[in-house]
Amino acid sequence: MSSPQLILASTSPYRRSLLERLRISFSTIDPGIDETLRPDESPMQRASRLAQGKCEAVSAADALVIGSDQVACLNDEVLRKPGSADNAIAQLMRCSDQKLVFWTAVSVRSTATGQHDQRLVPSEVQMRVLARREVEHYVAADNPLDCAGSFKWESLGITLFQRIKTEDPTALEGLPLIALCDLLRHHGLPLPLGAKLNQH
Repeated sequence: MSSPQLILASTSPYRRSLLERLRISFSTIDPGIDETLRPDESPMQRASRLAQGKCEAVSAADALVIGSDQVACLNDEVLRKPGSADNAIAQLMRCSDQKLVFWTAVSVRSTATGQHDQRLVPSEVQMRVLARREVEHYVAADNPLDCAGSFKWESLGITLFQRIKTEDPTALEGLPLIALCDLLRHHGLPLPLGAKLNQH
């Protein structure tokens, strides 16, 4: 019996790079879903809804589809991708000496059986006190314009932190690999590839 194809429902280069760490063959598809905020929707609900929606947007025979979404929050404010250096600097200055919470959801759906499973991984980031000059230098050096929160923690962004609290640091990059591996094994894909699954 052939293994199902693996599809990442995302065009994010960060998620693609993370999935490549697992050394498994996969393809990527743009799920093309509407990511508009809904009134009275919590960050947890939004991350879960969009991760599931990305999975369900992909039609393919005998595939395991991966969908993931992340919502970053500063108190009650959802932090969006800044898009410009000025916005990134302003966002980071608001985050100075504050705790940020990132909710990252990952979903796996079997197109053969319709089975869908999901995990939600929270990450807390305590930012240190930031001076505007160093924030300006950071943004110019790391160019985090397509990152919610305006930093790349896997790069120079780590210099802005006081501490991180999370079950899985890859969740901060947008695809929690520990949770994903658990979901893929649950769907019958042995990881590391070639290993035998434990029989329960």
